[in-house]
Amino acid sequence: MAKNLQELIDEHGGVVEMLRNSRLGTYIYPVVPAEFSNWRREQKAWRESAVLFDQTHHMVNFFMKGPDALKLLSRTGINSFANFPVNTAKQFVPVASNGGVIGDGILFHEAEDEYVYVGRAPGANWLQFHAETGGYDLEYRYDDRSPSRPYGHAVSREYYRFQIQGPKAWSIIEKLNGGPLEQVKFFHMGTLTIAGETVRTLRHGMAGAPGLELWGPYAQHEKIRAAILEAGAEFGIEPCGSRAYSSNTLESGWIPSPLPAIYTSEAERPYREWLGVDSYEAINAVAGSFVSENIEDYYLNPWELGYGSFVKFDHDFIGREALEKIDAERSRKKVTLAWNDEDLAKILTSVIDREGPGYQFFDLPNANYGSSNFDAVIDADGNTVGLSLFTGVTANEKRGLSLATVDRDVPIGAEVRVVWGEPDGGSGKTTVEPHEQISVRAIVSPTPYAETARSEYHGGWRTTGAL
Repeated sequence: MAKNLQELIDEHGGVVEMLRNSRLGTYIYPVVPAEFSNWRREQKAWRESAVLFDQTHHMVNFFMKGPDALKLLSRTGINSFANFPVNTAKQFVPVASNGGVIGDGILFHEAEDEYVYVGRAPGANWLQFHAETGGYDLEYRYDDRSPSRPYGHAVSREYYRFQIQGPKAWSIIEKLNGGPLEQVKFFHMGTLTIAGETVRTLRHGMAGAPGLELWGPYAQHEKIRAAILEAGAEFGIEPCGSRAYSSNTLESGWIPSPLPAIYTSEAERPYREWLGVDSYEAINAVAGSFVSENIEDYYLNPWELGYGSFVKFDHDFIGREALEKIDAERSRKKVTLAWNDEDLAKILTSVIDREGPGYQFFDLPNANYGSSNFDAVIDADGNTVGLSLFTGVTANEKRGLSLATVDRDVPIGAEVRVVWGEPDGGSGKTTVEPHEQISVRAIVSPTPYAETARSEYHGGWRTTGAL
């Protein structure tokens, strides 16, 4: 029986079929209720008033402390660390030796020689492996995300983590502060006193207006949450459930779940032998109409995901040689695809089709049915010109959208088609039932799609700017 990811791949005789038929089920944002009011109202709040995101449970915290902590980060990140002072944060992107993105997350420089990576498991796993095997002088700690299905068992984290976002967010923050509060620079950290407790803050802007991320000891979760909602009541704050939360990226333009590019390169063999058979990388479910026998066709480089400006060759890092060989001007580019209303309506109503198998179920507001999603984007001649990677509906735009990476010569305003549904009636995933494919018309549009995000977001967070 396989004891690690490499042995599991060897048992299956390949990676693609193993991941395409994963029995993982849908990707769950745990513990936080699916809805507090309804997902449409909660989506509208981050555009019209304010929203409280509870990010406490669905991400890994990986803590690093010691004289070699920055050395580890510099060795594993495409980012420059020439200027990364205490009390700032940056979006951290590691790549494999082949130049393919492993994942991304937010890196907090909390104190001298102390850092915290917050994000999905692939980035944290990569950091832990290199911290454990690279001979670095540092201490590290892996605070895993909460279980997807707690079944009534107690759940605890080291931190609570909230965000107050929306056009009225700063009014709420100043009320909590008891008076005016200076808006520190984007991705800079500070402190705030809420209900008598000192709260650490990060200046953020997910909803296109000034906002804050806040965190502190998990034991204070309920106290801080109650204080925020009380202060925000007069401004129309809405607590956001896990159902709406995952869809906010459709408006802001961040692609959250690239397939970690670690399944093939010989340089990554020790990593595959280190990863367990129950790791994210081993049970990750790949979904969508794009099918290739070569797992490397699913890998994405930084430019394809909009991270090209993060790539800095001022330091030696894993994957640098591969990235130096990439012509950025020929790489695919990140866009938003605006789906045709009539075609989307056909998909949505096929659930009551009593004559045929219908189309792959399109859940609302997040339609993804795998952890890493790859739908073929084709042109008028049927040629694949890109990949649609994250799909859903936003009540703010009243439109179906997907985030995609397409050939650089595909212009904004062009009509393409997204193939929705898997070939041959579908794979063995538990999220898939027998269905037919449908070709959906879509207009290539900017990223971020939301006008407020395009005009007001700061560089480096869900845009192509750099920190």
